[in-house]
Amino acid sequence: MKTYCNPLDLGYRYQHMKEGERIAGFREGADPTLVYFKGKYYLFVSMSAGFWYSDDLLHWDFHADPDLLIYDYAPDVRQVGEYLYFSASRKGRNCPILRTADPLTEPFTEVSAPFDFWDPDMFWDDDGRVYFYWGCSNMSPIWGVELDPETMTPIGEKKELIFGREEELGYERPGNNGIVDKESSVLYKSMKPFYNEATGKLELPPQMAQIPGLNAEVLTAMFNAVGKPYIEGAFMTKHNGTYYLQYACPGTQYNTYADGVYTSKSPLGPFTLQASNPFSAKPGGFMTGAGHGSTIADKYGNYWHASTMRISVNHDFERRVGLFPARFDKDSLLYCNQNFADYPHEIPTGKFDAASQQPKWMLLSYRKTVTASSTAEGSDPVNAVDEDCRRWWSAGSDQPGEWLCVDLGRGCDVRALQVNMADEALAVDFPADSYGDDRKTRHIETRPQISHYTVETSLDGKVWILREDVARECSNGYYEYADGIRARYIRVTGGELPYGQALRISGLRVFGNGEGACPAQADAKAVRVDALDGKISWQHIENAQGCNVRYGIAPDKLYQSWLVYGADEVTLSTLMSGQTYYVCVDSFNENGITTGKIIKMEG
Repeated sequence: MKTYCNPLDLGYRYQHMKEGERIAGFREGADPTLVYFKGKYYLFVSMSAGFWYSDDLLHWDFHADPDLLIYDYAPDVRQVGEYLYFSASRKGRNCPILRTADPLTEPFTEVSAPFDFWDPDMFWDDDGRVYFYWGCSNMSPIWGVELDPETMTPIGEKKELIFGREEELGYERPGNNGIVDKESSVLYKSMKPFYNEATGKLELPPQMAQIPGLNAEVLTAMFNAVGKPYIEGAFMTKHNGTYYLQYACPGTQYNTYADGVYTSKSPLGPFTLQASNPFSAKPGGFMTGAGHGSTIADKYGNYWHASTMRISVNHDFERRVGLFPARFDKDSLLYCNQNFADYPHEIPTGKFDAASQQPKWMLLSYRKTVTASSTAEGSDPVNAVDEDCRRWWSAGSDQPGEWLCVDLGRGCDVRALQVNMADEALAVDFPADSYGDDRKTRHIETRPQISHYTVETSLDGKVWILREDVARECSNGYYEYADGIRARYIRVTGGELPYGQALRISGLRVFGNGEGACPAQADAKAVRVDALDGKISWQHIENAQGCNVRYGIAPDKLYQSWLVYGADEVTLSTLMSGQTYYVCVDSFNENGITTGKIIKMEG
């Protein structure tokens, strides 16, 4: 295999949550730290009860480690000297910092537990000094402090480094597509009747004010923070003497979850916002979101950014992991190439130019005819081919043998398949003492939950060829056929599935080489709606699946993109106030991509 397809095909573990009357089961993988250590790549992901390792960024093996602080969020793993250091979030009490000389053969042992933090990041500078960054709040900043490399305890006072600036930075506004909705907040709705507009404070009635632990000042701060972004997920990368402090915003449950970056000539600042931001964002396409990640150089010197992708249907924290090529341009701007980022892409075996990376194959299955053995009420087979992971087809029963089949309309040159499974209304009882977090609300399933299904192809719908017989932890299975197979029909048949669920597919995605004409070039317009938004529209293109809108601060710096299916316009909500933008609308279909003209955004 030479290609991969986001979200990464990993064995994401199930979590089971009991929060009051709310019960939810879902698979989660988020907040990835990717590190290259002693000749191997390691990928540490929240709530995984272990980690993955690889020699090539393509083939990942899982190493179970259920003793490795698995209920502490956002694991940070960085090399300092000959050791790999691990820390994770444990707000409210001191968080341990651990280390090992070999994560595959030796346990992590504690070095220190200096203070409580959330979303940590350790950075080993090339002069031997060590720095530590942390923060996850819509009320407080990203912090930084120097650590003693021997004791891993602070040297000097912590410093405030990055605050939210949602009034200037469109990508920091919390809400899908940048639309802030305070009224959806339970806190906001419950406290609004007690808010005094004149004083800007909450005035609690006597019966509430007397409740122990209920502090009007703290509640006022929380109330005023509703609608402000979470500034979190710090990660430091150094390049040519400049420090690139990355951070995530505005919230993991939004399609606009992104990573921004500030730069400095000193590891503790002062930091200046990079001219091009966010440097990682994926607000459109099959699976959206590209925030809270890590940026490293591979063994060839290529840069990669691993970050969090969002489903957030069964729970806000229902998430996956994405991998994107990254680069520093000639002006030292950090960016990711996230054009068609959930299509198959090659991982080169040498030095490459991230800017020139294009999808290896195009999508053959979009909105094609789909049939099923049965369909549950409220779902539809077309949901499996509409390029939205937040909708799915569900079989009408939980019995093995249910199937879903896509008809490509003719025999096609198929090169890869991605089978994305979905979970729905999953509620599993566990003994109360099995819940691992302090509040006894969360249980991580450490036993492998195996998915059994088969993938078959046919040219005529009568003679079928078995292509995959799957029996593994698998929610986003990716299967490459580099030499190509000829097929018109692709059928997935379910066997035994985790917790006896019905077969549910959010994306039966078929990739290959189309054999027709590429779409016409888009005739586009770009207008600045206000300081933080721009409306991009184009004439309808009859034979296009959609358009990929690329935009940025200069004609040669179109570093952001927004993938749009089945529409002739999009409102870009990630703009920076006062910044001039240029736009290019590329039309695409199963046969390829037609590059548009670069235009300056008006207004």
